[in-house]
Amino acid sequence: MVTVSLCMIVKNEEKVLNRCLSSMADLMDEIIIVDTGSSDRTKEVAAKYTDKIYDFPWVDDFSLARNFAFQHAVCDYIYSADADEVLDETNRRRFLNLKSVLMSEVEIVQMWYVEKGTQTVLNAKKEYRPKLFKRLRTFQWVDPIHETVRTEPVVFDSDVEIFHMPEGNHSTRDFQIFELSFETEGKLSKRLYEMYARELYKWGNTENLSKGTKIFKTIMEQEELSQEMFIDFCTVIAKTQRLLGNTSSFMKYALKVVSMTPNSEICKELGDYYMQKEDYSEAALWYYNAIHETESTLDIHSQGKATMVALSDCYEKLGQGELSAHYLTEAGAWSIPEES
Repeated sequence: MVTVSLCMIVKNEEKVLNRCLSSMADLMDEIIIVDTGSSDRTKEVAAKYTDKIYDFPWVDDFSLARNFAFQHAVCDYIYSADADEVLDETNRRRFLNLKSVLMSEVEIVQMWYVEKGTQTVLNAKKEYRPKLFKRLRTFQWVDPIHETVRTEPVVFDSDVEIFHMPEGNHSTRDFQIFELSFETEGKLSKRLYEMYARELYKWGNTENLSKGTKIFKTIMEQEELSQEMFIDFCTVIAKTQRLLGNTSSFMKYALKVVSMTPNSEICKELGDYYMQKEDYSEAALWYYNAIHETESTLDIHSQGKATMVALSDCYEKLGQGELSAHYLTEAGAWSIPEES
């Protein structure tokens, strides 16, 4: 059976840390807690489960803190967890079974990440995420001729489900880190561009969106973007301009998206714009397109319940009671997809 080091970074998590550790501590062979500046009883709670508690000054960089935690691990594999995660009895058994059968060739194990609390940036109820990592990697030569060292990790998709049970989202903190990282480095990775756009669209207020718009416009001037990223950036900028009441700029960026590959988000934005103008026929057209004719790229809810309710309202204003009732029923039955 392989051994596993649990590595966590925490800050002011006394409300949820005991719940997390009590659900997984006995599955682990060592527990490493890295505290980034708690002012509550977090370290006192952690001390019930381990004496391997380290301080790490918070510098707005989760990677540095996680790398620091990983450096202290000594087991075969490292399990990375957050304090708002929980394993129930079924998944505790699955985790234990995984430990007993895991082959040494596997370098990364993915587990289902299941939303059980406040909806975050996931566009489904669950998605696979890499959670268990081999501590020491063994390099191997592959191919019978023109041989080369295998650089791609061996990944195993397990049946373990981790319940994510946050008490709220961390968008305000995340926006500050995105902004600071861009200010410091002058750019973000492709993955962070995508995450920043998604979080801004879903959770950003006008101040967050305005800062993001400035960053995205700078990126669009300096870099050649993929069509997908260009569309996401224009969608966020369009939403920002609509909320600020800048009609000309809103239309400029909305039409850029419509002229390429319209997504559900931009259709909903156009629906919201015409709804505000009390042009219910035009609003209904765009809400319908958001629900039926396009796919979401940033927020699955753009083609879901709120849009259906808005479309129902449009039909009611237009005197089409049967259609209004239909979409109100559809809204009541809609739920976020199970998997992404």
